[in-house]
Amino acid sequence: MMGQLLKIVTPLHKRTPRDYVGRMTDDKVHCMETARRYDEQFWDGDRRYGYGGYHYDGRWSIVARSLITQYDLPPNAKILDVGCGKGFLLYEFSQLLPQATVTGFDISSYAIENAKLEIRDQLFIQEAQQVLPYEDKQFDLVISLGTLHNLPIQDLALALGEIERVGRNKYIMVESYRNERELFNLQCWALTCESFFRPESWIWLFGRFGYTGDYEFIYFE
Repeated sequence: MMGQLLKIVTPLHKRTPRDYVGRMTDDKVHCMETARRYDEQFWDGDRRYGYGGYHYDGRWSIVARSLITQYDLPPNAKILDVGCGKGFLLYEFSQLLPQATVTGFDISSYAIENAKLEIRDQLFIQEAQQVLPYEDKQFDLVISLGTLHNLPIQDLALALGEIERVGRNKYIMVESYRNERELFNLQCWALTCESFFRPESWIWLFGRFGYTGDYEFIYFE
């Protein structure tokens, strides 16, 4: 049975202003090639290459609180973040649930090396489309925010299958579009996205690949 559509990250996403046409006309191919290295330029370089400085500011606390409530996580919950970046969300979980076991991985060695010091030793480097080193249903919650749309469709099957396998509860967030304007904005803005799908196509893929967890779509309106 398919999970449910949530709106947990959307309020945070809508807080950021974006100049879509400006990014598209700013040597976009070069910026995409740079961003896809996922090194310092992507995280802490110029905004044209990615985040433009991805520093801890506490904004993920509200997301952690929402997920704890949504999944009724116990004090000693086990939480895995697929594509954890610098681990800011996992850090918030660790502050709200001090007895919890939090772990995560990311393709970016720079992100792991510059993750929150308090949880850095609980993070490791791995691709989302690889088999996870965990037992079935080992985690109370597996999350993946803003990562899976960066995979080509042939890699989504394994990534979604592994999230399904190791988590009792699952929640993923991906970029999507509902109309031509949002598709244009997404294509202008995205630097690393490989899979551009409408919500109904994502849902079809979830079913095709056996993913039964919850999901959220963010749009570039």
